[in-house]
Amino acid sequence: MSILSYKFMQEALLAGLLAGIGCSLIGVFVVTMHLSFIGVSLAHAAFAGALFATWLGFDPLLGATLFSLAGAAAIGPLADRGEFNLDTPIGIIFSITMGLAFLFMGLLPGPKTQALELLWGSILTVTTTDLWLLAVVTIIVTGLVVMFFKEIQAVIFHREMARAVGIPAHEIFYSILFLTGATVTASLRSIGGLLIFNLILNPAAAAYQLTYSLKGMFFLAVLFGVLSCWAGLGVSYILDVPSGAAIVLTSAVIFVLATIFSPKRKVKQWQENE
Repeated sequence: MSILSYKFMQEALLAGLLAGIGCSLIGVFVVTMHLSFIGVSLAHAAFAGALFATWLGFDPLLGATLFSLAGAAAIGPLADRGEFNLDTPIGIIFSITMGLAFLFMGLLPGPKTQALELLWGSILTVTTTDLWLLAVVTIIVTGLVVMFFKEIQAVIFHREMARAVGIPAHEIFYSILFLTGATVTASLRSIGGLLIFNLILNPAAAAYQLTYSLKGMFFLAVLFGVLSCWAGLGVSYILDVPSGAAIVLTSAVIFVLATIFSPKRKVKQWQENE
């Protein structure tokens, strides 16, 4: 009997499709707006929230959602009102949530099995609730990218200039932060709090190496994200290794190959030789 005939593998492939699309679309914002550290920060926030909810006896997804959205809500105003580089508030949120994650992990009674599952993720054990959450978040992210592509493109190019011509740049920027938090939360159980940042960043960074077009970058990032999930699942099954790690390492291999064959790299070398 083929492994694809099993329900858990079919659900894992569906989760990989949804997570690959959602994370990769968010990754384009992260790469083009130089927010590389935001995925790490919000992943730790979601992980800390999940541990907090587990400690109190609630659904981990509820805590992950609240903490990741709170982290996203704090980053924007801190950057705007603090008048410093965006990396600074992201770093502050990261340090706070990492400390809280270790604190709540220490407070959990008994073995830390559930905490480790949230840390590493397990796409092979996703539930129907996980799939619905992934589907809703992915549909929202995809819909907003399609509906507001021109406005998003303007904000990515220059946030202040976009605001000067009447585009709601702050609202779009904050929406991107919240969508990043929601995507991290939706992918927490399948990919894991420690690895989700890589699935957000690697496919988009690989796409960035291969195209100058924003539309092309969105398309390639999604392609690489889904490919990373599905190929990683195959590697996980064949080699009997953790699925989350296999997915992330596959995305890293795709990034390395994209960098090697990048037309931008060749153009840069040509310019240096002139």
